[in-house]
Amino acid sequence: MMTILVTGFEPFGGEVINPSWEAVSRLQGDSGDVRIERLLVPTTYTGSIETVTGAIDRLYPVAVVMVGQAGGRAELSVERVAVNCDDAQAPDNAGVLHEDIPVVVQGPTAYLATLPVKQIVAGLRSTGFPAAVSNTAGLFVCNHLFYGVLHHVATRNLNTRAGFVHVPFLPGQVADKPGTPSMSLETIVAGLDRVVAILTSNARL
Repeated sequence: MMTILVTGFEPFGGEVINPSWEAVSRLQGDSGDVRIERLLVPTTYTGSIETVTGAIDRLYPVAVVMVGQAGGRAELSVERVAVNCDDAQAPDNAGVLHEDIPVVVQGPTAYLATLPVKQIVAGLRSTGFPAAVSNTAGLFVCNHLFYGVLHHVATRNLNTRAGFVHVPFLPGQVADKPGTPSMSLETIVAGLDRVVAILTSNARL
């Protein structure tokens, strides 16, 4: 059986929900020879990487899809690159503030996602989902986790492909944020189900 690990974050920044976990927790279940594992990740520098890499080492997934919230974006953003830098203006959920700190000391400057980024975006758009390739995952915990997982996979020569998808705010999160885009939870869930389907088809080729 083929395992795909999909992760979402706990709420942060004063929000009471995080659309990434709300969507990931509602993904379709196992299908045929594909097992979907869902994982809630703490929005902390110290806990995020070890939570996901621990699951990778335990489950040996063929693919890891990390999902995070990107308030202000209007589409499903499939990230291309993770950079070796934490530089945020706000602390993580443990109260830790990282300013201009490498994710991995003496690690590579950046890693490219090993999921088929453009194929995923094309597959989403072909079925009516707003989607785009993104060249910045930010410099907060999302990028921190993205880089850390790619580093783990690369340095251990694992046969696991990994990537990151940012999702917009939910409508309820922008009630007090006039002009800020949002996306329904149903659309985000269906979009992520589509991502999983694309990866499943790709893995069987």
